[in-house]
Formats: sequence, C-alpha cells, structure tokens
Amino acid sequence: MSKIIEFKQVYKDYPQAGTQQTVLYDINLTADAGEFVAIVGPSGNGKSTLLNLLTGIDRPSRGEVIVNGTALQKLANHKLTAWRGLNVGIVFQFFQLLPTLSLLQNTVLPMDFLGKLTKPQRNERAKMLLERVGLAAEMHRLPSQISGGQQQRAAIARALANDPPLIVADEPTGNLDAATSDSVFELFAHLRDQGKTLVMVTHNEVLANAASRKIEIRCGRIHADTSLEPLY
Repeated sequence: MSKIIEFKQVYKDYPQAGTQQTVLYDINLTADAGEFVAIVGPSGNGKSTLLNLLTGIDRPSRGEVIVNGTALQKLANHKLTAWRGLNVGIVFQFFQLLPTLSLLQNTVLPMDFLGKLTKPQRNERAKMLLERVGLAAEMHRLPSQISGGQQQRAAIARALANDPPLIVADEPTGNLDAATSDSVFELFAHLRDQGKTLVMVTHNEVLANAASRKIEIRCGRIHADTSLEPLY
C-alpha cells in the first residue's frame, strides 16, 4: 500500500513568555492509504497540533511532513491553500457550517473555491453527497433547523466535496449523544471501505478502539501505536 502520511523527526515549538515551548517531540509516523487512524491522549498533549501539521494549517518547526506525496513545509501559503482544497477534508467538533447558508450551499462552497466543476456539476455533486449521508430531504434547510447529528453529517458531506483522499476529524463526535456518535462513526468506516484515509482525534475510547489503528500521544510524543481489528 502507498504511504499517504509521513512525519519525519517532526518537532513543533511555540513562543511563550520569551522562550520556545516544544509541543511535539521527534514525531516519526507513517500511514497507508485506506487506514482509519484514531489519535488519543490527554488534553493539551499535542493531538490537535498534530492535526494542524497534517492539514497544513500549521508548519513544523523542524522535520518533514509529507502528505499524499507533497512536502507541506516547502509550500508557499497560497499553494498550501490550493493543496488543502484538493487533498484534505476537515470535520470539526462544532461542525463549522455557515449559519446563513443551506446544507446544499454549505456543501457546494468548497467546490466554488476550487473552481474545477461547472455550477450545475457542483450542485449535482452536493446533492449526491447529502443523499449519501442521509440528508437528501434536508438539503434546503439551514443548519439551525436540523439536529447536531445531522449537522455533523452535513459537515462530512462538505468535507467530501472535492473528493479528497484524506479526511481529518477533530473530536467529530464530541457534541453528540452515543447513538448519534455511532452512526457518524459508521459513516467514517464506510468511507474507509471506499478507500479514503481517515485520521480522527477523539477522547472516546470505545470509538478509538473501533478504528483500525490507535496512536496515543502523551507529553508531545508518540506513547503507543497499536493496530486493531476494526469493529465496523
């Protein structure tokens, strides 16, 4: 299988009170295309920082981050934005749907930025994705008019808009009840079965243990990296 994620001796420092505080230490990590990776560990230990490096939102202080064959630390900011639009779909804990746009319009938006499809093609793809996540009947509603679980499903549809090979999720079930969390996780597992690579930060140990691999971050270092038998 081809490597889609490579971290090579990655460190991340942030300035604090006139000094540099190291948040990630010597991260060496690879992931194959089609893996479902759960990242766990206590709060404040570097999990979200790792995701920010993976998505190009932040840059390593030292080392290399290579995603889908591209060394992110070498890209200029404008090229990084274009790269992210093509390669990564991001699912947030608080959904981040634009409140004044319908679910359909929210899903079309990433395709508008990329500009690779005609407007009718963008609308058709958005409708297909919303149908795929079970929201065909709600596509013209605003985010405030649907449940939290439905909003997260819409956010997943939006993340898939440009058909990226990598889906990254930061606590995607953190604001959902157990039953809704399970349904969202099953959707992630279905995407894995379709060949997507998924990386999910979660505090939910049950969901983490249902992934195909669990990486534990403690004090900015990889404490454990365990292969699992997927439950979904």
